[in-house]
Amino acid sequence: MTALRIRMIEDMQLRGFSERTQEAYVRAVRQLAAHYHKSPEQITEEELRQYFLYNKNIRKWSRSASTIALCGIKFLYSHTLEKEWTTFTLVRPPKENKLPPILSRKEVRRIFNSIKMVYHRVCLITIYSLGLRLQEGTHLQVSDIDADRMFVHIHHGKGNKDRYVPLPERTLDILRIFYKTHRNPTLLFPAPGRGQIHMPTTDKPMPKASIQIAFKEACRKAKIKKHVSVHHLRHAYAVR
Repeated sequence: MTALRIRMIEDMQLRGFSERTQEAYVRAVRQLAAHYHKSPEQITEEELRQYFLYNKNIRKWSRSASTIALCGIKFLYSHTLEKEWTTFTLVRPPKENKLPPILSRKEVRRIFNSIKMVYHRVCLITIYSLGLRLQEGTHLQVSDIDADRMFVHIHHGKGNKDRYVPLPERTLDILRIFYKTHRNPTLLFPAPGRGQIHMPTTDKPMPKASIQIAFKEACRKAKIKKHVSVHHLRHAYAVR
């Protein structure tokens, strides 16, 4: 890891950025450096201007991708390298007025019924029934469940904020049954590993990639025509 990257990460830590934000910003800077095949310190303002134009006109980046790139790169140059470049006042991510595709309850049920592995199914059911983001679901801990008050404590959500969400009784029943299959003292969804033999003792949560792959495969089996990801379960939760 270069000294510049270390310095940028330290600056973000001082600002209280979450790990996910830090990773996204570092990735944005790494993509810029890879585009020009040189250190960000050697990139000129004109090159930076051309990079944003390239992403807008050639790559046609989405609003979310453009926003992350702008915020990450701007943080590096404005805060870590202390450069006051006017380019950052000109760049604006493209506006999007599209509504996300919404899964119906029947479609959600078909997806869940098409998931092969129980631990993937239970994790996705929990994400849907609690309205969670993917990482919030995979990182749930046993101590987060308040069965007496029927709430779940979500740690380090978007913006590094904690919150409580209601816990449906049916979800609690499913979690209790599932927990008996591994009894990990800390994690609700421990990484299964080969043959699931490490679930009772591992300190690693279930990989996000495995959940995404399982969801995509279930959508294919359920013949869902909409272009959806795990995050769309959160949208479906909001409108159910």
